[in-house]
Amino acid sequence: MKKTAVILFAAGWLLIPAFGTFAQLKVAPLDIKERTLQNGLKVVSQRDTTSPTVSIHVWYHVGGKNDPSGRSGFAHMFEHMMFKATRNMPNEKMDRLTEDVGGFNNASTWPDFTNYYEVVPSNYLEVLLWAEAERMVNLNVDDANFASERDVVKEEYRQSVLAQPYGRFFEMLDRLSYQSHPYKRGVIGNLDELNAATRADAEKFYKDFYRPDNAVLIVVGDFDQKLMDSWVDKYFGSIAKPTGQIERVTEIEKEWTAERRFKETGPIVPFPAVGITYLAPSSRNADIAALRIAQVILGDGDSSRLYLELVRNQQIAQQATFDVDVRMDRGLLQFIGIASENGTSEKMETAILAEIKKLQEAPVSAKELEKAKNQLISRAIRQRENNDGRAIAIERAVAYLGDPKAVNNEVAQLQAVTAEDVRNVMRKYLKDNNRVVIYYSQAPKPEEK
Repeated sequence: MKKTAVILFAAGWLLIPAFGTFAQLKVAPLDIKERTLQNGLKVVSQRDTTSPTVSIHVWYHVGGKNDPSGRSGFAHMFEHMMFKATRNMPNEKMDRLTEDVGGFNNASTWPDFTNYYEVVPSNYLEVLLWAEAERMVNLNVDDANFASERDVVKEEYRQSVLAQPYGRFFEMLDRLSYQSHPYKRGVIGNLDELNAATRADAEKFYKDFYRPDNAVLIVVGDFDQKLMDSWVDKYFGSIAKPTGQIERVTEIEKEWTAERRFKETGPIVPFPAVGITYLAPSSRNADIAALRIAQVILGDGDSSRLYLELVRNQQIAQQATFDVDVRMDRGLLQFIGIASENGTSEKMETAILAEIKKLQEAPVSAKELEKAKNQLISRAIRQRENNDGRAIAIERAVAYLGDPKAVNNEVAQLQAVTAEDVRNVMRKYLKDNNRVVIYYSQAPKPEEK
């Protein structure tokens, strides 16, 4: 009989085979507790005493798609503003409350949401709950804070979009792909609309979206459940129930019915690039699991099909990737190629489409399918090894599936994917009339025009 070693992870009690496959792995579900305060705040918690730390996440249902018309980048700018002074906290107090005790904090803005998070020793949980409640309702949206953070975001735009060789290229993927959905505006914004923004715009945005009934508090780690609940009631429960409805995005991206092609240029493009996008299903669609498997097979890492064919075999690209960009509404299936000295946008497009066709026509081998599953499942398991990883996984389940406990279904859903499932989703979504192709190259020098 073949001997199998097992590794025991206390967080979630995972029995993991050290040899062989993850295909039959049984992962014990996380014990997740949920409740909703009278003011609408949803509270999600998962207790684990393995480490004397705690991770606190506050998730707001507001992202780049919620930016007001003519004010793209507002959700992103507000992510920065939330670290400024409040009625009872001076500027940068969140840094002092976390970094000075050996922890950390951060935030990020996505097309669908904005999240704020901290990891600190367990005995600092109460003060961080107070601080998060404080900035939920008492942020100081004054002229000085607004101006300073708008300048920060403008500089970030210059550095990440204008100063990078392919910054403009990546920024235009959403803009050229989406036809009507607010996703087309992107998250980072643009200089003209940031310059046009006013403090009054910012204050209205804060009041419209930063409210308890538009948020989920997630606490994971070493805490006493009753004590934590009492602190949440004390600091968040005292926030008044908001009045008025939250304005939601109702725009629906209609089905694409014909291929669209663009030739774009930029000022600092050392090698041509190509972007090929397809309209993906929404995050709650059951096809996402099979698409994630296809992503690993085609475009994830040096052993992926795209890398082996375009980079190693044909040597026409220095980078070739495929990404399933999951979003609440409809995301994008994105293929990116950055050419080598021997490559062109045309050659890379031809090679990428050929690899897509192969996966549409012939089922992936059992070995390749198992490898892709193992890669995704091992990532999911490793993420559960610490408090913040579990908090992130729970938060993504809240965002994309509408249910924190859906995190417990991820491994089983990946295990259930068959080779035929992969071929079917490739045929279903990667169709010629559901495609946008973008060529990107160096703009002519003035003397070349």
